[in-house]
Amino acid sequence: LCSLTSIAEDISLMVMWCSSHSEAPPLATGRTRSRKQLVAGVSAGVVVGFIVSSSLLICFLLRCRRRNRMASQVDTFEDDPLGDDFEKGTGPKRFRYSDLAVATSNFSDEKKLGEGGFGSVYKGFLKELKVEVAIKRVSKTSKQGRKEYISEVKIISRLRHRNLVQLIGWCHGGGELLLVYDLMPHGSLDTHLYSSNATLSWPLRYEIVLGLGSALLYLHQDWEQCVLHRDIKPSNIMLDASFCAKLGDFGLARLVDHGRGPYTTGLAGTMGYMDPECVVTGRTNAESDVYSFGVVMLEIACGKRPAVARGREDVIHLVQWVWDSWERGRTLDAADAQLNLEFDDREMECMVVVGLWCAHPDRSLRPSIKQAMNVLRFEAPLPSLPAKMPVATFTTEKDGKGS
Repeated sequence: LCSLTSIAEDISLMVMWCSSHSEAPPLATGRTRSRKQLVAGVSAGVVVGFIVSSSLLICFLLRCRRRNRMASQVDTFEDDPLGDDFEKGTGPKRFRYSDLAVATSNFSDEKKLGEGGFGSVYKGFLKELKVEVAIKRVSKTSKQGRKEYISEVKIISRLRHRNLVQLIGWCHGGGELLLVYDLMPHGSLDTHLYSSNATLSWPLRYEIVLGLGSALLYLHQDWEQCVLHRDIKPSNIMLDASFCAKLGDFGLARLVDHGRGPYTTGLAGTMGYMDPECVVTGRTNAESDVYSFGVVMLEIACGKRPAVARGREDVIHLVQWVWDSWERGRTLDAADAQLNLEFDDREMECMVVVGLWCAHPDRSLRPSIKQAMNVLRFEAPLPSLPAKMPVATFTTEKDGKGS
């Protein structure tokens, strides 16, 4: 943009020019020669100062122009998802990148809370709001991460429920994609289910299930559209200071109209928590979220991940493992051993049975989230389930035959 070498050359030429024009005539007196040399020196100094000042000013202006051009580029999406609502202040706050960098000590490793497939999460403190936050830094090189950033801003910013993680703000400046959330002091549910330091008490587990169910009831039935989360799992269930459950990570979520049939989409979610029919056909609907809810319920009750080892080499799904206990009439045997039998028998049975009901292989025989919540709140009787786990049957879009 500007060359220090060219500036130096200009100065050298100017000094040479001034020197060549400042030589006094051979017959000039000493006083005249001295006066002319003084005038020439001052003139040369003024010219050199002007050149240097002008060059520095040009460099500064060009640098500012380049910086503004870069800022406009990183703050512009080809398909800008933010809309007028965000700019008018009706949505979450738009943060400056510099403020978020300061809040996280320039995204230092000491502030890192965790790392996922599409980015990292950092703990930060916003001086302006005087609040601690969690800042999700989406990977710059991930196209999927960018898509999830757009989906998150468009969907979760419009939702308000006590059992949903609150999006405080967003930023796509400085070449970064950043999401700012309320900080959840107790982290994610999975860290507590499998922690050797402390065991979640049964009352807390039951309240977490009720909180998660309440969030899904809001998403599926109580909001203006049906929100399909599509990635319900313990690592996306956050716990606040009171261990209240907050469902987060809406990067894979989709909005559909109420009453619409199965929604055909690409494969999305986490294996083990995904509806088997969705895995095979790519079709998803509210019952797919209900299936994931059922698996999470069984995981909370049993303290086991979706893949359960049976014997030395045999591995089966958690739903099958629990259904085997149901078949033997030994439902409570599936309870998490870490609880040391310190749980309410009626609540444990209810959670296990409703979990199996929600994770029923046949999508048409699963309950709605409202029906499941009515049973969990003991406002409706337990459902009647077959002794043996049914085999999943469904049709694919291509051939229409049972699979």
